[in-house]
Amino acid sequence: MEGIENWNQLTWQEKREARFKKWLDAPGVTFNSPEAKKAYEVRVTRFIKAIKLEEPDRVPVMLPSGYFPAIYGGYSLKEVMYDYQKMADAWRKFNRDFQPDSFTSPGLVYPGRVIEMIGHKLHKWPGHGLPDNAQMYQFVEGVYMKPNEYDDFMENFSDYWMRVFLPRTAGALEPFQYLPGFNPVLTNPLGWVASFANPGVQKAFETLIECGKEITKWQQAVGEVNREALADGLPSFGGGMGGAPFDNLSDVLRGTTGIVMDMYRQPGKIKEAMQRLVPIVIKRSVQMADMSLSPIISMPLHKGENSFMSGKQFEEFYWPSLKQVLLGMIAEGLVPMPFAEGNYEPRLDYIKDMPKSGVVWYFEVMDMAKAKEKLDGVACISGNVPSSLIVTSTPTIVKEACRKLIETCGKGGGYMLAGASGVSNCNPANLHAMMEAAEEYGKY
Repeated sequence: MEGIENWNQLTWQEKREARFKKWLDAPGVTFNSPEAKKAYEVRVTRFIKAIKLEEPDRVPVMLPSGYFPAIYGGYSLKEVMYDYQKMADAWRKFNRDFQPDSFTSPGLVYPGRVIEMIGHKLHKWPGHGLPDNAQMYQFVEGVYMKPNEYDDFMENFSDYWMRVFLPRTAGALEPFQYLPGFNPVLTNPLGWVASFANPGVQKAFETLIECGKEITKWQQAVGEVNREALADGLPSFGGGMGGAPFDNLSDVLRGTTGIVMDMYRQPGKIKEAMQRLVPIVIKRSVQMADMSLSPIISMPLHKGENSFMSGKQFEEFYWPSLKQVLLGMIAEGLVPMPFAEGNYEPRLDYIKDMPKSGVVWYFEVMDMAKAKEKLDGVACISGNVPSSLIVTSTPTIVKEACRKLIETCGKGGGYMLAGASGVSNCNPANLHAMMEAAEEYGKY
């Protein structure tokens, strides 16, 4: 980490303490008042103590806000995708009204004009494959890497991404397939430059330039909301995004059908590719955390859950490379937070094999009493107020569900109250009920 000369000689705990100090000190943040600064420190300390399996002042809360701030602000998801001022206003209102333990950023709202301009194929969004009033995106799974392309992919990830993956997933960038390979053996750049004579290639780069201008406007709006929240004393929680190497291959490259066939037809290629991805995932996570205040790395896990693969397959294909990624992040002082989507109860005996307090496990579907029993003294756990309750139920029922989770999981520290997943619409009082439950039942 920048500014620490003997970084490589520090233990992982010492590196993490340095990152925690950065998070707590918030360099570069100008607080609106001494009270805001104090509130910020209290909130960050609350998270740090929970991560370290200590007892904070109370159980911290991660509100499952999802895209709800748009609805709460009086807008549709489509409106905030195309009007960045409305987006900023909605998320600003949400943060100020709910005063969450960590602010909610609009950074997950896609800039609509940008994804239109590139001809984005990986999602459907309101007005593009979904009704105008849709409140979520829909991922479009496909086979974007052919079964015989593992070697090409592993030979040069950047080249494959530029000349093969992008042309298949972004219509405006299809001409990139005509670029010559990024080959270090070719020392004369004229051949590569000559490819820009292709009118389609020129048009693709012109589109990217226009996209760059547009996304700058989006970034400015997102940054404004984030800076204001910090100044108000609301910390950022996430410091970056990572994932499991198996998911890197299956989500947007081979797809579910493709990766399942590969598990039987060419398992060695999957394992080889995952090993090549491990250091890349770790390095990228470190880079993102170094640019952030928080050392928390969110890691949505998709294909490792019980309904997709057996325990034997999890042990062979999923866990080894994921474990390497987790340990690599921990070694750099990061705090990986895998979001275990689906049922991870059968995986508890695997995931407990981690350094003490090294990981935060965020569960969607889980017997939380079993999770507390298995991971007590090993990892901080988080989750899992059902989304169905938050969306359809009453504040009284939501508050009672939170009370039970706090009493089950909060003993001795090491628990963060959170929803099972983000929501797009609900009774605002249900989210307030989560905060109230932490205040009433979560104090140590």
